[in-house]
Amino acid sequence: MTGFRSLSSGLRAVQPAAFGADPSGERMARIRRSPHFKDGVFQNPGGQPTRVRPDASPLDFAKVFFDGDSRPRRAPEGRIPVHPTTLADLSKPPATGLRLTWMGHSSVLAEIDGRRVLFDPVWGERCSPFPFAGPKRLHPVPLPIAAIGPVDVVVISHDHYDHLDMPTIKALAGTDTVFAVPLGVGAHLEHWGVPADRLRELDWHESTQVAGLTLTATPARHFCGRGLRNTQHTLWASWVVSSAEHRVYHSGDTGYFDGFKDIGAAFGPFDATMIQLGAYSEFWPDIHMTPDEALRSHLDLQGGDAGRGVLLPIHWGTFNLATHPWAEPAEQTMLLAHKAGVAMASPRPGEPFEPGAVPVVDPWWRAVAKAPAGGWEALPTATGEPEAVLEG
Repeated sequence: MTGFRSLSSGLRAVQPAAFGADPSGERMARIRRSPHFKDGVFQNPGGQPTRVRPDASPLDFAKVFFDGDSRPRRAPEGRIPVHPTTLADLSKPPATGLRLTWMGHSSVLAEIDGRRVLFDPVWGERCSPFPFAGPKRLHPVPLPIAAIGPVDVVVISHDHYDHLDMPTIKALAGTDTVFAVPLGVGAHLEHWGVPADRLRELDWHESTQVAGLTLTATPARHFCGRGLRNTQHTLWASWVVSSAEHRVYHSGDTGYFDGFKDIGAAFGPFDATMIQLGAYSEFWPDIHMTPDEALRSHLDLQGGDAGRGVLLPIHWGTFNLATHPWAEPAEQTMLLAHKAGVAMASPRPGEPFEPGAVPVVDPWWRAVAKAPAGGWEALPTATGEPEAVLEG
């Protein structure tokens, strides 16, 4: 047995630092006390065990993933128009008190009544533990992480590589920012140099106060893991962030579930919802949302009122992580939101906007995406009759 322990220790010693660290000690004891931890793993809402493998055989998945007809549509044909975000963009206070800047994928800078929150910051070139392999960025970051300026709190939804990026965390570890993370994720951050006294590690339904903001970890339907063993010992979460004047919601990664209605009833309505609606697939229907499900979740969070708040699509456009066409998440959400009367934001990466004065949707992705076989759809009206086809 000693030999096996030595081998295991040796493997841990050579594993990439990006794998992070497994929870241990008091952190692991707290995990075991969580009502959401059962049979050695975290459970999804409703007590469901996590499902971490595609709902198909590897051969079936490979046939779709490497299909010669659909594969070219999974990346843009042209250059993604990144807004050249400047200090001037971010230094002037938002007129309405709330401004969001989508940096790509699920990374969003939220400026809320003079405070600054950075959700799921990923500035790395690949969402992978290795610099030479894994999904690579389809567009550059809008500005260097150091150019964002002081951030009051960094919020992490879960520990997958496209949401928790070691180089980015290490860069932020040298600042004064506080990190709000789901239960267990703090082990990774401490391993990368974040001091324990700057961590706020929460279970679902727990809240913390940072710089006058209230941050609450709320349920999501997903899973976790970034190492070889994938122990399922770190929680995943969506997040509610509120001030005295504004409330925003960030979904992290999640499948659709009835809990959105409960979150909306407890914390909504929201000025803006940042909703994951990319990297969906019939192979993993329970852990990511389609555009239709994303719209439903937004409405659930707003108590069914289509006229409340703004929907900001996230988790699309930056990395090729599924088999759907690159532009499909934004395109389909735009059509569905227009028909439902929901206000949707469509900023280019790095383009700040205020949910209180959101501009008309601009389908900028049409100019750089491969068009569908039948061309781009016209926007339907609420009655289902098409309007004029949008340019682009």
